[in-house]
Amino acid sequence: MLDKIAKEADNLPEAALENQSSPDSSVLEWRFPSIEPVRAPGEVGCPSEDDLNRLAEVSRLLEGASAEEILAWAVKIFFPQLTMATAFGPEGCVILSILAKIESRVRVFNLDTGYQFQETLDLRDRIARELGIEVELAKPETSVEEYERLHGGPLYKTNPDRCCFDRKIQVLRREVVGYRAWISGIRRDQSPHRANAPIVGWDKKFGLVKINPLANWKKGQVWQRILDEKIPYNPLHDQGYPSIGCRPCTRPVLLGEDERAGRWSGTGKTECGLHLSDDPPPPPPTQFGSL
Repeated sequence: MLDKIAKEADNLPEAALENQSSPDSSVLEWRFPSIEPVRAPGEVGCPSEDDLNRLAEVSRLLEGASAEEILAWAVKIFFPQLTMATAFGPEGCVILSILAKIESRVRVFNLDTGYQFQETLDLRDRIARELGIEVELAKPETSVEEYERLHGGPLYKTNPDRCCFDRKIQVLRREVVGYRAWISGIRRDQSPHRANAPIVGWDKKFGLVKINPLANWKKGQVWQRILDEKIPYNPLHDQGYPSIGCRPCTRPVLLGEDERAGRWSGTGKTECGLHLSDDPPPPPPTQFGSL
């Protein structure tokens, strides 16, 4: 994968950065020499203190930038060692619509757990047709049938943290090998865990730069952009599902509930773990062995 990415470097686009004429604009040209591509799944590097400080300064400067400007900066600095993971939420669809205009060659993948709604998979096909971006399906090592047989049934019922770890986190660790930065669609107002998300920061969990171009957007802004530009979105959003994950672990929300209340309802779980800095502790052994 590293060789494939390196070969694309000869065709780097000169993405235009607009409205960056202030004296501090030179900060946006920094290249972060200590941040190298992820070499192996789970292998996490450690940037220099200077580069960590530079990331923080870039994030500060981009706080008032548009999503287009943030993504143009990300493409200029990191492409082709730039990737994106999407679950096809409203935010992800907005970002894909922008990437389609700035640099459609950015590799985008979906963590296909095997439990996704059919509507989600259908949206992937629609995005390919309408936006021209082919989102790869990144699958776990085992099929749903094999995984449930190995664990004596659906693990999402008894240990959803472990299910997410195996079928999402481990897959993402594999898929970011060869990359220096990834794009996420999280917003600060989605949950307490995301409230302090920077525009640009170091993701110590996966060992690469994390770019959140919509971190300071509100839900209404996202939907206004979708409606104004007729961006494809998941039809389940029109059926009471503001946040969509795996089919068995997602329900419609009730009037007055938080937008993520339908995720892992009744379990106390609120995040799959992708956007948490640390993994939950491993579960104890069961009659089926150590999970």
